[in-house]
Amino acid sequence: MNQLINKKSQTGFTLVEMSVVLVVIGLILGAVSIGKDVQRNAEYTKLKQKFIDQWATAYNEAYARAGVVLGDSQTAPRFMVNGTAYAATPGLAISGQNMSGITSPGLICQADKRANMAGAVGTTNGLILHSLMDRLGIRMPPGRAEGSEDRYLYLDSNGNPQEVQVCFQWNPPTTGSGSGNVMVIGGLTPELARELDQMIDGKPDAREGMFRQEGITEATPGVPGVEWGANNTEIYTATPLVAGGGTTAGANLDENQVITVVAHYKMNQ
Repeated sequence: MNQLINKKSQTGFTLVEMSVVLVVIGLILGAVSIGKDVQRNAEYTKLKQKFIDQWATAYNEAYARAGVVLGDSQTAPRFMVNGTAYAATPGLAISGQNMSGITSPGLICQADKRANMAGAVGTTNGLILHSLMDRLGIRMPPGRAEGSEDRYLYLDSNGNPQEVQVCFQWNPPTTGSGSGNVMVIGGLTPELARELDQMIDGKPDAREGMFRQEGITEATPGVPGVEWGANNTEIYTATPLVAGGGTTAGANLDENQVITVVAHYKMNQ
């Protein structure tokens, strides 16, 4: 009797039982993988609502309080971000004249701009984003921390940290990414840029709408738009990326940071 009991207790799993266990393990792993994508999508939505949207609100609030856009002269407005830089420079085109062909006064950032943002930081008369907002009593979005309100940290699809930074600038007419005053957003992975474009414009198009890729060329009438000029298989580079540029596709490894692009978000003022 004891021998029968021992033999029965030593019986292994059946094929059916093992199959059930493997299926359950597969479902768990699949749920974890899907859960990471859902979590990342939720983080991207939070980035837009709690950071980019809040900076657009702060920009509009600054205009409402000062009567001019950031860095413009209140007595001789140029209707351009950092317009004060032109006020002291004779011979440059001003609002009301043909402003095509003139260069942008430059970015207004909180401090040092990201390496892959083109253009100079506007520092004329202390035109730093933080000080401009402080002068008007504007509360900035929290960002990363006190003194780094213009930056936001997130994880890319490889799980590596990436940092978004916002600046503001004026684009002259014929600029492919949109003329007028824009929020310049650097540090966007391609998937984040496309998702923001989808949320803002309803279509991920690098050349159309309020949200465009920096360095994009002008559209030809009747021709469809273009895709964002990078993908998540490319490696991060500090060189400014234009549409169609980037590193070799497929070169990105899990330990690498994903390549980033710069976007221009058209402001209402």
